[in-house]
Amino acid sequence: MQMQMQMAYEEMQMTPLSAIADAFEELADKLDNGKKEFRLKAFCDACDLVSVLFNSLGIAFKFAEMEYCAKVRGLSEASKRYDTLDNILDVDVQNDTVKSPGSLSRNLRRVRQGLDLIRALFEQFLSSYESSLREAASLAYSQTCAPYHSWAVRAAVSAGMYTLPSRDQLLENLHETDESAEDRMKRYVMAAHPVIQYIDKLYISRNISLDW
Repeated sequence: MQMQMQMAYEEMQMTPLSAIADAFEELADKLDNGKKEFRLKAFCDACDLVSVLFNSLGIAFKFAEMEYCAKVRGLSEASKRYDTLDNILDVDVQNDTVKSPGSLSRNLRRVRQGLDLIRALFEQFLSSYESSLREAASLAYSQTCAPYHSWAVRAAVSAGMYTLPSRDQLLENLHETDESAEDRMKRYVMAAHPVIQYIDKLYISRNISLDW
């Protein structure tokens, strides 16, 4: 009975950021323990949790949210047929469809960019308490996604930056305090870095360039 009460209490304390940090730490731990492959289903489950962050950023990142969520759904469907991230890349390499619109390899590439966008946003958010969310988001977007988006998309994102919530409002939306958010954002940044590197290495090992 006591254990059930403790589990219920922990569930009540779970926030979107804590769930995301936990999920990506589990993925990173697999790499630390020598795992050479990610289960596609586990990866998609972790990535699905990140979608709430895009939603919290409002219209500025609506395009990124729509693209990210669509790609995660595509990969989740594929997890019924393929076990690992390696599997989907190997199939597309064999069929010469790695960079084809709608291919699973392209989906994975876009999801990876979404994860990196959130990583960069958190880093900017944490770098200075004086930084506004708009400043942090603008820098993060320019570093990670802007080089791959059309002028029209970049212009829409730039205009939408002025509609971002305040720093305090974002924390309220995510049910976090300054202290808890700092801890959980740092945990995500630390865990996401090796996961992103792992995905990049999958492409590089197959002689696939990363500039797309």
